[in-house]
Amino acid sequence: MRNRSVMIALGLLVAGTSAARAQGVIRQIESDNTAYGTTAAEFLLVPASARGAALGGGFAAIVTDVSSVHYNPAGLALMPRPGLLASQMNYVADTRYSWLAIGMPFSGGSRAIGLSVTNFGFSDQPVYTVEDPQGELGEVYSVSQTALGFTYSQQFSDRFSAGMTFKFINDRLGDVVGRAFAVDFGTSFRASVGGRPIRAAFVIQNLGSSLRHEGSALDVLVNREPPLDQQDVPQEPARARLSTKEWSLPVIFRVSMAYDLFATQSSRFSVLGEFTQPNNTEPAVNFAGEYSMNLGGSGFQLAGRLGWTTQPDNNLDPAGPSSPNYAGFESTVSDGSDGLSAGGGLRWQRDPRGIGISFDYAYRHLGVLGSVNMITVGLNW
Repeated sequence: MRNRSVMIALGLLVAGTSAARAQGVIRQIESDNTAYGTTAAEFLLVPASARGAALGGGFAAIVTDVSSVHYNPAGLALMPRPGLLASQMNYVADTRYSWLAIGMPFSGGSRAIGLSVTNFGFSDQPVYTVEDPQGELGEVYSVSQTALGFTYSQQFSDRFSAGMTFKFINDRLGDVVGRAFAVDFGTSFRASVGGRPIRAAFVIQNLGSSLRHEGSALDVLVNREPPLDQQDVPQEPARARLSTKEWSLPVIFRVSMAYDLFATQSSRFSVLGEFTQPNNTEPAVNFAGEYSMNLGGSGFQLAGRLGWTTQPDNNLDPAGPSSPNYAGFESTVSDGSDGLSAGGGLRWQRDPRGIGISFDYAYRHLGVLGSVNMITVGLNW
């Protein structure tokens, strides 16, 4: 009896499907669930050092200096001596990016702590309103996005280390401000293949709370509707505060590899690769190479770097002029340099136990946004 009921139900299902097909063609609608434009505090993803920027950001597996606090906290425990790094970059649309960090190893070099501060923004931009469309009244506003970080890193063996960076984020946009907390977690594995070093890293960045803006700019006066029996009675406006949307932070997961094609006492050539999975765009890959050499016994070391990173966002074609969603700009055009990065560095340290000074430069092409240049200076003792 049960089998007969099942057969009847299946027959009705097939009949209903056939009737639906007879009435029209079933179409599969393509959809893209990528969460474009759904995160705030994007400055957290800007490369912190010129060395990392020249390598396209695919730096997590090989980093062992102070910039580990940004790229991979696990690398800070591999830093042999205390150090200080400072970076400056004029970013797109007249914005500026500044970064400063210090790292201190202890416990015989098996542990390290680091402090960092990051700032991104612009200042004194005119305010345009309906009443003042040309911004002639002299009112201006500024944007200042800041992150303060504390890093702890530890070596658990000669092949494995791990670390965490805790960040406080302050996002000031004009007269409103939003705050959030986030954490980075990273690991570093080291081994050898064919007698040459190979490294791997797994990092997750900006995992934390949401960001919501508050401030005096959200205070408004609302005209209240009078009751039905008091339509002719004037009503006083009511004070209210607009509620803003909560924004997620730009979480990103990195898997990085680095291999020394050759390494001697005077020179080294490493190839790097990285896969990234962000929460606000499509996955990306990066390939890079770094060559460094000692200039005799002068204490100088010279490095050259080249990288290329896919830019998924630049492959999105905007709506054309015939589309109702046309935003007033044309389709993206690549000249072949989209995602290209390059740079070099010069380091001097005559005595291995003395003071060392470094200077690094990076060029990075951002597709339709143009190109940027970055400079980093460092000191270790």
